[in-house]
Amino acid sequence: MRVASSIIRRLIFSPRRVAAVDDQRTWRAYELYVGALHIARTIKRTTDAPRIGLMLPTSGLFPMAMIGTWMLGRTVVPLNYLLKPNELEYIIDDAELDTVITVSAMVDFVGGLPDRVQQIRLEELRFKGVPPFRRARRRPEDHVAVLLYTSGTSGRPKGVMLTSANLHANVRQCVQWARFTRDDVLLSVLPQFHSFGLTVLTLLPLIVGCKAVYTARFMPRKMLTLLREYRPTAFIAIPSIFNALLHAKHAVPDDFKSLRYIVSGGEPLPGAIFDGFRDRFGVTIKEGYGLTETGPVANWNRPEDDQLKSVGMPIPDVQEKIVAPDGTRLGVDEEGEICIRGPNIMAGYYKLPDETAAVFDDEGYFKTGDMGRIDADGYLYITGRIKEMLIIAGENVFPREIEEVLNAHASVLDSAVIGVQDSSRGEVALAFVELNEGATFDETALRTYCRDHLAQFKVPRSIRLIEKLPRNPTGKIMRRELSADTPSASQGNAADES
Repeated sequence: MRVASSIIRRLIFSPRRVAAVDDQRTWRAYELYVGALHIARTIKRTTDAPRIGLMLPTSGLFPMAMIGTWMLGRTVVPLNYLLKPNELEYIIDDAELDTVITVSAMVDFVGGLPDRVQQIRLEELRFKGVPPFRRARRRPEDHVAVLLYTSGTSGRPKGVMLTSANLHANVRQCVQWARFTRDDVLLSVLPQFHSFGLTVLTLLPLIVGCKAVYTARFMPRKMLTLLREYRPTAFIAIPSIFNALLHAKHAVPDDFKSLRYIVSGGEPLPGAIFDGFRDRFGVTIKEGYGLTETGPVANWNRPEDDQLKSVGMPIPDVQEKIVAPDGTRLGVDEEGEICIRGPNIMAGYYKLPDETAAVFDDEGYFKTGDMGRIDADGYLYITGRIKEMLIIAGENVFPREIEEVLNAHASVLDSAVIGVQDSSRGEVALAFVELNEGATFDETALRTYCRDHLAQFKVPRSIRLIEKLPRNPTGKIMRRELSADTPSASQGNAADES
């Protein structure tokens, strides 16, 4: 596999360099390589299965186990340890896993793995010497290197098949676009079972030969310590992490001075967080865009790109178009579904040929399910998800535009908007808000604020206080878990929670 060969070549050619730092230790390149050899030998003695599960904390252990799996020509299946036991078991069964590489703390954290699954616990291996090893026969570029399961925001998770060629292409595209070099230092808190955490924050530094600094659990104070100690040049995270840093009492502008790239992805960046970072720290967060199915990176705003609220232009070798519901290509600034084509696009959904066929058009474009528009300069703007669109009195309304207004209010930490049935208007908007610490909930004031900033038909019929918005393991708000039956929290409980 080309992606594995590129990593191994880099590890061997500069063995003494620091490749990764995590919560437990520093890893030099040769240590990752030798560790991978031991893991490969253990896998070979344990199972002949073509797919191997990885359930490991964000750390140097993950790339070591991944490389060891690839040395045998097997497929890596990263397991989301934040899922509920039945969800995790579904993925294990769907991927037909009989072996999982893990550590005891992870197994305890998830409450155990099914009895039929063999466990290779890394703390039980003896990493002594350099074991003799014969690599597997060279795999074709269309070999599935990783099977990444989507977070399941609607229905059962689907296994996204990313080939060696997909992954190598996406790393190459990012390096070319953002001009990464061996002098860069990437700071990562995103889990490595997440597509951004895997490709951009694990594979990219391994292939480029730069340093990756990992921490397994996001804590604002710890993140600030890492920023000050390692002076990273790139920090890629999700909006909820930036929001927590924005409200960290001890954060100062100098903490972010070393960063030439500070990028938000995974979900839309609320304007309040963008404005807050710029005003408090003098830092402009740039947005990027992609999906698990796109490798994941498709668009990326570089430091010199100044288009506010855009997720940037396509990275090299990516083509994009906006289409109407009937598939007709739309023009400049016309809103429709975003479709993407390029070498980074997945091979398909595992064991789901019909679902795979349904998301590709006749020209080979992947239909994202996201709505957006492309301006005259080629910058992409995301406007919402097709399935989340509300139709209010015949007008199309996306939750994001209402949430942007609510999030800009001084009392609101975050919000989520859903549609509920209405006999006269078809649907109306129902909003849920989390409050900032010390804030008081005033529904009347919030609705008045919305009326001042939104068309009347977009103003939520009702706004409810909620202690914590439901989120998936990567921090994305799960609107489908909210409904008209979701109760409001009391102001007292909300204050206690904060």
